[in-house]
Amino acid sequence: MSTRLSQNGRLLPRRGDLAGGSTLTELLVTVAVLGLLAGLAIQAGSESLARQRLEAATRRLAQGIERGRAEALQRGEPCGLSLSEQGWQPPEAGSLTACSTTVLELAEGVESGAVYLNHNLPEVLRFSSNGLVLDGGTVVLTSAGTPLRRCLVMALPLGIVRLGRYGGGPSGAPDSTLCQPDSTL
Repeated sequence: MSTRLSQNGRLLPRRGDLAGGSTLTELLVTVAVLGLLAGLAIQAGSESLARQRLEAATRRLAQGIERGRAEALQRGEPCGLSLSEQGWQPPEAGSLTACSTTVLELAEGVESGAVYLNHNLPEVLRFSSNGLVLDGGTVVLTSAGTPLRRCLVMALPLGIVRLGRYGGGPSGAPDSTLCQPDSTL
């Protein structure tokens, strides 16, 4: 900044210069940059939250199967569960006893937001009196805000459960060959 001397020897800014301030253009650029950075931070935070929601729902899905096995084994009699959009529920129809301690909401304990699932499991997932799963299938979980898709594959005859990352197309029936193992779960 250029200066000039006044009559009493003090330094004064030249006309047209702002004394220690910023121009309107500099202020607008600064506000725009800060707004852009804030927008990026919010977007990254919401995607992280959606991923956490999806991971928690996937673990709760597997946990429900393990609880069903344990309950059937402990009671010494078969029981069943149904999978709905909300999570594991008692079977609505049929003569099979419900695995009552296994009812789990997929979104329980997670920040609000929907987790969507697509599966080819039977209407009632059956557990034998010795804890074996009598049905198999694939479940694909998605959540708005992240492109990540998780999957659970239950293979017969022993009901082995594998969790992974789903690599299939956006629509269509779940396919167990598209569920790739993922060590991050």
